Amino acid sequence: MPASKSALVLGERVYLRRPRMADAEVYCAAVRASRTIHRLWTRPPATPGEFAEMLARSRQPASKTLFACRSEDDALVGVFDLSQIFGGIMQSAYLGYYALAPYARQGYMRDGLELMLRYAFRTLRLHRVESNIQPANKRSIALVRRAGFVREGYSRRYLKIAGRWRDHERWALLVEDWRARRARRQ
Repeated sequence: MPASKSALVLGERVYLRRPRMADAEVYCAAVRASRTIHRLWTRPPATPGEFAEMLARSRQPASKTLFACRSEDDALVGVFDLSQIFGGIMQSAYLGYYALAPYARQGYMRDGLELMLRYAFRTLRLHRVESNIQPANKRSIALVRRAGFVREGYSRRYLKIAGRWRDHERWALLVEDWRARRARRQ
């Protein structure tokens, strides 16, 4: 399906779209090829069964998984997850993400994050997006900092990754701050 037909949010270099069952083989191969960049930070689904579980979760109201794809050839370059999406008085969600080899360190995740934030704040009408990042993950911290996230705190032994409880820094972005940054850039 052409990008213009499947894109939820369209940018210049990348676009975001929902994952499909037909993506399982390409996605799982990309995750396997990306193990060295993910090994300390995350454990994305790597088998067709795990992919199917991720797909089912992403269809629930409290979770949205979006694929970042390169506009020029529709290559899958990264994944963004909004989870624990709360409405009502909170209007917030948690953001997770990971790049896929061989597209890491080429600015695609920076572009994709901007699109994901547009989706979160405009389409989902969230007030707050929070991302929890291990302190040693300097590239990930630089990514959210560049997008305007503010470090709000530190959570000891917050998530169990690769069999160990790991500390995380809490980074968040409010819709007001996101709008102000966009206005300054225009």
